[in-house]
Amino acid sequence: MAATYKVVLFCASAGKNGEDLGVDEEQIVLFVYLLFDIPNNKVVAVQQHYVKPVPNELSETVLTDDCKIETGLQEETIKNSQSLEHVLDELDRFLQSKGVHPDHGGKSFCFVTDGPNHLRQCLHPEASNKNISLPSYFYKYHDLRKEFKKFYKTDSGVNIKAMLDYIGLQEDQSVEYGVRQCQEMASILRRLVLDGHTVGAPDIISDKLEPGICSKSDFVDDNVVVRARGLPWQASDQDIARFFKGLNIARGGVALCLSPQGRRNGEALVRFECDEHRDLALKRHKHHIGQRYIEVYKASGKDFVNIAGGSNSEAQAFLQRGGQVIIRMRGLPFTATPTQVLEFFAREPHSCTVLDGEDGILFVHYPDGRSTGDAFILLASEEEAEKCLKKHREIMGTRYIELFKSTTAEVQQVLNRSMDPRNPDPHPEATLPPLIAQLPPQVTLPYIPQSLITSGTRKDCIRLRNLPNGCQVTDILNFLAEFSQFIIYQGVHMVYSAQGEQSGEAFIQMDSEESAQLTSLNRHRRQMIFASKKRVIDVIQCSGEDMNLVLTNGIPTASLPPTIVPTMPTVTLAQPQFIQRPIFSHRATFIPTSTSLATALPLTHFSQHIPHAALPPTVTPITQIPPRPAAMFPQIIYW
Repeated sequence: MAATYKVVLFCASAGKNGEDLGVDEEQIVLFVYLLFDIPNNKVVAVQQHYVKPVPNELSETVLTDDCKIETGLQEETIKNSQSLEHVLDELDRFLQSKGVHPDHGGKSFCFVTDGPNHLRQCLHPEASNKNISLPSYFYKYHDLRKEFKKFYKTDSGVNIKAMLDYIGLQEDQSVEYGVRQCQEMASILRRLVLDGHTVGAPDIISDKLEPGICSKSDFVDDNVVVRARGLPWQASDQDIARFFKGLNIARGGVALCLSPQGRRNGEALVRFECDEHRDLALKRHKHHIGQRYIEVYKASGKDFVNIAGGSNSEAQAFLQRGGQVIIRMRGLPFTATPTQVLEFFAREPHSCTVLDGEDGILFVHYPDGRSTGDAFILLASEEEAEKCLKKHREIMGTRYIELFKSTTAEVQQVLNRSMDPRNPDPHPEATLPPLIAQLPPQVTLPYIPQSLITSGTRKDCIRLRNLPNGCQVTDILNFLAEFSQFIIYQGVHMVYSAQGEQSGEAFIQMDSEESAQLTSLNRHRRQMIFASKKRVIDVIQCSGEDMNLVLTNGIPTASLPPTIVPTMPTVTLAQPQFIQRPIFSHRATFIPTSTSLATALPLTHFSQHIPHAALPPTVTPITQIPPRPAAMFPQIIYW
């Protein structure tokens, strides 16, 4: 049934307004509404409210110069006004007093706005950021521009002034800015009614993200997809939907992108219901989630299908069970069974129930049937999910289990990758070298110059100092928090002495100079909690060359003698004072053979650790070992 009343709504922000309303994330400072009686074609009442924004610690001013020029508002007026929540309560009481509140037996009404920005780009995002729950009547509205264009079959209805010019009406400059905008919209609405126009169905604003399944064979329009970059590593599909609050995301329209190692890489593909909402989403480029700004770019339908689309029948059957929440489990023992998973979640404290029991569990396997250590479970409600996520990092057997909120797209993406025969061997742990304490006796231990791991003048690395003894890679990742997502594959290198003792330093390779800079700025001199004690960690941006200089006590790589190059067929000790400290690396890609290793490095490096019988047959043992030169640096192990 068509609403018999319309509430003309207008908002103004402290920053940009008009066509750019909401682009700069500035808060609402002016909120005006007008009640229009459709059957009698008249204005019933109009109300104007000034809104006090949440103070900005970085600025003493409330209004930008653009806002002051556009609206004529004054600083003191806004600073002495009421909060947005209070103003929304005033609107609710106004509707009750006029007999048009839907929850108090009133007549039906619907909002009318000049374009989508006032509700979709301004009110809904701000209310979400301030945790204000909006009544149901804020989730539908009529776009006056669309109604004008549809009835008069013209493209002239681009804003209020253009519509007034088309129908021959004059602007009224005798009233304040916000009231004038509402009265002019009411004049246009009155003319539409007089000319016989019947307002159609309202536009609907989605109040929640709907789950859905995408198939590899689905067609997705190129004009409805965006790529969001720079997301916090722990961001879920609900966090992304909240970032795009006010815009309608298609069912199952959030696809979190994964790195080659199966972890979220800070990107997501988002599919909207139409191109209008996609275009509005692009205007949220560099808006924020917490302290992080998010980049929003155009993407193609093919990009979305490649990430979110699936063809695995087991995954399809699992997703069609209709669970409210999907949880991803990482780090499961490879022999874990459905019964053990159910027992894990039933265990106190924070016990929760998996939907449909064993049928609500989906294990991820490789093509040969081996387990990947990942699984997905279905939960019936958000309440169950809250209890479930409190079990994050609890122990199953001898392993701690990581738990994350997941999506239908992530389920299909993980299944697609695990079943792809082109993926590398899934169990690199099986071929890892022995523990550090057992390293010296190994003949095939690679001595690798730092320059072969990384080099150059780009400052895309960070150096960590003052790490506590016993600190592991996982402790470093936890310390770096969301910035750990920028670490490249196998990019964490911890420095040990030749005796297997930690030096308190680590070098980390990041994916860009900007990532290294952001990490250094945000984590330098922060505290790491280890063994119930706090330790201040230095985080310093550096380059590959800087790393070389540190590891060689200030000797440039170019000045080092040929004795450090693993591929050299001969050895000379003509300048022992310039010998580089050798590096043990378990993660570098260049691994020389034991023969080339033994012939490439001075035997003084081996004689301290390797018995003569263990040397390759091509190497003649030296019975009289010359004394170590005083300038030779102590060995370190770079892992």
